[in-house]
Amino acid sequence: MRLQQETNSAENHILRFTTAGSVDDGKSTLIGRLLYDSKSIFEDQLDAIALASKRRGESHINLSLLTDGLRAEREQGITIDVAYRYFTTPKRKFIIADTPGHFQYTRNMVTGASTAHLALILVDARNGIAEQTIRHTFIASLLGIRHILVCINKMDLVGYEEGVYLKILSSFQKLTGRLGLEDIRFVPISALHGDNIVDRSSKMPWYEGETVLETLETIPVSYFESGAARFPVQYVIRPDQQKFPDYRGYAGRVSGGKIFKNQDIIVLPSGLKASVTSIHKGELQVNSASPGSSVAITLDRDIDIGRGNLIVPEDHLPRSSNSIEAMMCWFDGTPMATGGKYILMHATGTHKCRLEEVLSLTDINTLEEKPGRPMQMNDIGKVRIKTAQPLFFDSYGENRVTGSFILADENSNATVAGGMII
Repeated sequence: MRLQQETNSAENHILRFTTAGSVDDGKSTLIGRLLYDSKSIFEDQLDAIALASKRRGESHINLSLLTDGLRAEREQGITIDVAYRYFTTPKRKFIIADTPGHFQYTRNMVTGASTAHLALILVDARNGIAEQTIRHTFIASLLGIRHILVCINKMDLVGYEEGVYLKILSSFQKLTGRLGLEDIRFVPISALHGDNIVDRSSKMPWYEGETVLETLETIPVSYFESGAARFPVQYVIRPDQQKFPDYRGYAGRVSGGKIFKNQDIIVLPSGLKASVTSIHKGELQVNSASPGSSVAITLDRDIDIGRGNLIVPEDHLPRSSNSIEAMMCWFDGTPMATGGKYILMHATGTHKCRLEEVLSLTDINTLEEKPGRPMQMNDIGKVRIKTAQPLFFDSYGENRVTGSFILADENSNATVAGGMII
């Protein structure tokens, strides 16, 4: 088997980003323009949206139809579900989650943004900062998205005036100062006409920054490389026992730090210790595995390990408790049952738990904390949860995999909430 040292160049990583903004701010048009101007649309797709635009009585090709794929969305002129799109440039691959703007679809934005590295937030240049802008920015900060790209759209409707752009920029900076966001970038654009989307606009010579695509291609992608290694076991590999009588591999995705050959590890919850003897990435054997890598590892001891176990460095253990506090968004149409029993899905494991208390609710339009009550759909608040067995975890700020969970109804197995451990 070939031995290769894995490389981890940030520019070669896939960038996952989510779009958010108020209704009619132009999210779908921006994505359509991004795909169109970067030549990421097939001819049959372009012909289909041209025909759909003509049927709607529109004189130009409506690029928003590339992402507003559901018939109900097209009829209402809004985005309801999370629409995922994929495209590639010579510098990077991208996954876009186009999320809805309406308040009643807050849960959809939380879902779409949960794996994002960057949040692209649109602001209508005519209207400035709106309540939904505040809500979407708060959710992005809550989910630990480290990079925010604010696109001030429809600059063509305000005469491409620099003063309008600067006023909105100043208002947004005051907002983000309360949320502790660090990397915020601003671009004045017209998604309809393609200004500053892929190519620099001649109509706004006062803007000297990067275009939207240039920002997306160069933004650093972080997989918590500086944190401690975490390896949730997904599957135990036992191949043909006649050909490989001694092989037992543990498959999973590295969710923080790096896993090294010959590294001393401990398996949780058993607490048994071992050493990593090999790391396999596909057909390659590598000396280390970086965060985000799907690999199989072997150990120098035959230990009883299964799905849901967590392999970590012996000298960097996670926290352990059967009582956790978390920020949580309620997804289900049925209100929370305080004191009710649920299934908590954490990393690759499942745990029985009870919702002890709602400590507070957040008004995501004003960012004010309000007294706790049983949560309803789209509510976001701080909760206390008790698990039947100790949970091994990191805070969400340290690791988005071992610091997050989803709750499921123990009878129907329906997903009812998603949470971030404080």
